[in-house]
Amino acid sequence: MRKLRYERRKSRSAIWSFRLAVFSVILLLFSALGHRFQAIETPDFLILATLVAVLALLALMLAAKGFADLWRNGDKGGARSLWGSVLALAVLAPFALAGYLAYVTPPLYDISTDLTMPPQFFRAIHQRKVGMNRINDDASQRAAMQMVAYPQVTGRRYEGSPDRILEAVMAVIEAQGWTPTGRFGMPGEQVETVVEAVAHSFLLGFASDIAIRLTDEGETTYVDMRSVSRYGPRDLGLNARFITDFMNALDQQVNGAPPEG
Repeated sequence: MRKLRYERRKSRSAIWSFRLAVFSVILLLFSALGHRFQAIETPDFLILATLVAVLALLALMLAAKGFADLWRNGDKGGARSLWGSVLALAVLAPFALAGYLAYVTPPLYDISTDLTMPPQFFRAIHQRKVGMNRINDDASQRAAMQMVAYPQVTGRRYEGSPDRILEAVMAVIEAQGWTPTGRFGMPGEQVETVVEAVAHSFLLGFASDIAIRLTDEGETTYVDMRSVSRYGPRDLGLNARFITDFMNALDQQVNGAPPEG
C-alpha cells in the first residue's frame, strides 16, 4: 500500500517579497553611490529613491502575505518572508529617519549667520539651473524660524587682519573637503571679501552653496556664513550643521595659527 505524500505549496508572495527586497537594496546602493560621486543628478536620484521606497513597501506587504500563507495554509516561504521583511525594513530605515528630521526641523533650505544682510552670492546665483532652490537675499520671512531652531548659528569676530583670517578660512575649506568656486574682493582693498564654495553631505552628497564673508573692522575681522541647499524645500538641518562645524573648525584654526608680526 502506497503512502500518501503531501507536498507543501510554495507561497508566491514570499518569493516575490524576497526578490523585490533584494532589488530595492541593490537599487538603493547604486543610486546612493551614483549621487554621492555626482554621476546622478539630484532630481534623478529623488525619483530613484521614491521607486526604492515603493519597492520596499511592496516587499514588506508581500512578506506579510507570505507569513499569512504560512500560518493559514502551511505554505512554504517563511524564510523568504523573514528575509524580505528584514531587507525591506533596512531599506526603509533611512526614509523613516528623513521623515523624522522633516518633522522636527523647520521648512528651511537657506541658513545664514546674518539675517539682516546675509552674505551675497556672486557666482552661485548665476549658475542656478531649472528646479534648483531660488537664492533670496530677503531673510525676513525665515528669520524667526531660524532663530528658534538654530540659535547656535552665529558669526565670529577674530583678532587679526582679513588676509590672515582668509588663510585660515581657505585651510578649513580644504580640510572640510569643500570645493572653492570663487573669491570676490581683496583683503586690504575692500571692506568685504566673500569666498564661495560647494559643500556635499557626507553620505549621500547633497550639495549646498556656501558663501563666507569676511568684514574688515580694523583690528578685528568678522566672519559671516551662508549655506543654501540646491534642491528640496527642507534641508533637514544640514545647512546649520555645515555652518556650525565650519565655524568650530575655524575657531581652532585661528586660535592655533601663529600670531601676526
